[in-house]
Amino acid sequence: MAEKAQDAQVEATEAKQNNAPEVSEAQKNPEKFLKEFNWHNYQEGIDEVEDSQLKEFEKLVSENFVDTLDDEVVEGEVIHITDRDAIIDINAKSEGVISLNEFRYNPDLKVGDKVEVLIDVREDATGQLVLSHRKARVIKAWDRVNKAHETGEIVNGFVKCRTKGGMIVDVFGIEAFLPGSQIDVKPIRDYDQYVNKTMEFKVVKINHEFKNVVVSHKALIEADIEEQKKEIIGQLEKGQVLEGVVKNITSYGVFIDLGGVDGLIHITDLSWSRINHPNEIVELDQKLNVVILDFDEDKSRIQLGLKQLSKHPWDALGEEVAVGDKVKGKVVVIADYGAFIEVAEGVEGLVHVSEMSWSTHLRSANDFVNVGDEVEAVILTLDREDRKMSLGIKQLTPDPWTDITTKYPVGSKHSGTVRNFTNFGVFVELEEGIDGLIYISDLSWTKKIKHPSEFCNVGDKLDVVVLELDVEGRKLSLGHKQTTENPWDKYESEFALGTTHTAEIADVVDKGATIEFNEDIVAFVPSRHMEKEDGKMLKKGDTAEFKIIEFNKEFKRVVASHTAVFKEEEIANVKAAAKKAEAQAAEAKPTLGDANEALQALKDKMDGK
Repeated sequence: MAEKAQDAQVEATEAKQNNAPEVSEAQKNPEKFLKEFNWHNYQEGIDEVEDSQLKEFEKLVSENFVDTLDDEVVEGEVIHITDRDAIIDINAKSEGVISLNEFRYNPDLKVGDKVEVLIDVREDATGQLVLSHRKARVIKAWDRVNKAHETGEIVNGFVKCRTKGGMIVDVFGIEAFLPGSQIDVKPIRDYDQYVNKTMEFKVVKINHEFKNVVVSHKALIEADIEEQKKEIIGQLEKGQVLEGVVKNITSYGVFIDLGGVDGLIHITDLSWSRINHPNEIVELDQKLNVVILDFDEDKSRIQLGLKQLSKHPWDALGEEVAVGDKVKGKVVVIADYGAFIEVAEGVEGLVHVSEMSWSTHLRSANDFVNVGDEVEAVILTLDREDRKMSLGIKQLTPDPWTDITTKYPVGSKHSGTVRNFTNFGVFVELEEGIDGLIYISDLSWTKKIKHPSEFCNVGDKLDVVVLELDVEGRKLSLGHKQTTENPWDKYESEFALGTTHTAEIADVVDKGATIEFNEDIVAFVPSRHMEKEDGKMLKKGDTAEFKIIEFNKEFKRVVASHTAVFKEEEIANVKAAAKKAEAQAAEAKPTLGDANEALQALKDKMDGK
């Protein structure tokens, strides 16, 4: 631009020279010329320019050249393109240079294109301006993004790639974040389908501190959907059949898109048969006809049904099906109280656990069947109105109680398995369906048992004898001790009253002590019967003789005494001595006193005394 100004000045000078010769100011008044002469301009080699020409030149510069000192975005024109750079004219003193790397987004850049630039370096070593198109784009982009956020303007963006939780979108050269939840109103299963696509977005959030921009594509379609939703909701009626698309599948049901309005088909309303998961019936994006079952007042929650579009299986159940028929089915559910058998699609019957076996010893249904098993059963009850059916499995085999008197007569001996305990006895299973009870008193002849678990364990084999049989009540009374002889019959004579036995004091207890004559008989010795001949008392571990003073076979009670042994012996000695003295006196000669005694006796006899 300096060269252009100098050219203009030269042309003006030449024009003056071509005119008629003029006398210069120096020639007219040399003294004044020398006094006012600008020696600085003369030394710098600058020709004198008239003030009017300088003012005109300054006016042209201000009107045509940009102020390179201002940090703002200006528009330039591409005037030349090299292998590496683009030369841009921005009406400054010199042209600017921008690396072609900044135009990678625009491979069609050509001479004559208008581009936005920012002065990066005012002049490089060659005197050229260094410009930045990228920085200019960023500045302009932020202005446009902020304006779009304020006005709600719809902008175009290029989806660059996936990222955690969503996508990265190029909007005006700024990388914005598109959350996965803001891509569409429907859940997105394949994010890759949006990569490298140009879509419309709405700027929903800007964080100026961190320079973050959040955009949404979902917001653009929600307005249209809201209008559709209002229209659809206004027409909803119970029983109405609509077409929808499977939007989402959960463990409890299926969400159906009815065209902007979502409804839920609960898992129980998908099929008349029991299912474990809705994906057994439907799949994503599948089109279905559904019926409206119910909705709330504002119709924001819509309950849909699929199975209601087909006839109820109970209504299709043939009239020929009746009580007593044998049916086959699959176990679909197992509970503590029994199992549900699907005998036809949507038609189930309950087999109570008590109808699975003739055994009166109830167990869990899992002990008999598993989910998925194919079983055969007999129809016990059938209620078409209430749509209920009860089944039995044990009825397929004969009732073992029908010939119970033949197989298990009273007095017969058998072997059984201990199934469970009660406080008063043990239940023993003789065969499937035949259980009997052994009362605790019939477990042992000799042992005092407080609880059956002290005597046996569940699963043990026991020999039993049938004591009683109640066919109508389906009850068996069994005994285990009756399989052996009662040892107390033998002990009754061995430990009879008055018999003496030697034993050791096993333990000193309250009001006495205990002694063990054998493994079955433990006798009690009262405290007053523990005194020894020398007056001392027996202690634990002392061995002595004991006399049986009480024996009760029924209550298995034996009482013994040590004191009775030596006291009775002393009495016997005194009696023996007296008898000996009397015998000796009778052999001696009678005295006067003896005569008098004889006479007195005779007199008494005569008197009748």
